[in-house]
Amino acid sequence: MPKIALVANPRSGKGRGAAAADAAVAALRAAGADVQLHAGASAAETRALVAAVLAEQPDVLVVVGGDGTVSGILPELVGASVPLALVPAGTGNDLARALALPLHDAAAAAGIALHGIPRRIDVGEVVTAERTVPFLTVAALGFDAKVSDRTNRLRWPRGAARYYLAILIELARLRPVRFRLGCDGETMHDAPGTLIAVGNTTSYGGGMPISPAARPDDGLLDVVHVAPLHRSTLVRLFPLLLTGRHLQRREVAHRRVREISVEADDLVVYADGERIVEGACTIRVRPGALTIMVPEGE
Repeated sequence: MPKIALVANPRSGKGRGAAAADAAVAALRAAGADVQLHAGASAAETRALVAAVLAEQPDVLVVVGGDGTVSGILPELVGASVPLALVPAGTGNDLARALALPLHDAAAAAGIALHGIPRRIDVGEVVTAERTVPFLTVAALGFDAKVSDRTNRLRWPRGAARYYLAILIELARLRPVRFRLGCDGETMHDAPGTLIAVGNTTSYGGGMPISPAARPDDGLLDVVHVAPLHRSTLVRLFPLLLTGRHLQRREVAHRRVREISVEADDLVVYADGERIVEGACTIRVRPGALTIMVPEGE
């Protein structure tokens, strides 16, 4: 009888996490698993709970929640011998998209804990003088970080539409950012732009493929740097962003790196949809640092 520890965030996805957790527990128990259900009342409590659960060495740790839920407990998950299985129940679910997990079927997603295969994926890290914060999807700096900030303040609409509305609002406030950056030991140099996205996976904002060539297990991060743009140019670029065809545009530079250092006035960094650090930082990759269960063939 497989021993499963299930940690749920009932508040994820505007309350969808509770229903997803119920469906996941029912499916796992129906399949004969021994399931122990846990839920923390806060992010700090959930992280401490995960640390305690992992010490008991279950066969699989199932997490019900979104990208933010996983990001909050990622420091405990990195390097753990217990594989993670994710039941997507967030707003964006971009990690689940990257790994081809079922987005709207909690029972099927939970079943991957029993019938999937383990896959080692990379973890990104945002490093400042004060702390190091791991992430799994995309780190956003510049316009896209401001969009994430706006998205988190909006209460309507739900899902990806809220992200697109935030883009329109921030478009009206568009200003170029005076970035300075250096990749893989290069000397820091001026690189003004509209945004920089550093992708471990392909998308953010509920499916926008900002780094469409990114792979979560290649030991590299995909850096997408968009030059300073007028509003009208960014509006024309936006349909290409939605379909992942923007890398061919002359205003967009793309490269793969192991680390990138970035400076700018009032720099804010978002990753996995959460505001994580402010100020100059280095973003780097830890290859193969997380084991996660995925469908066969992924």
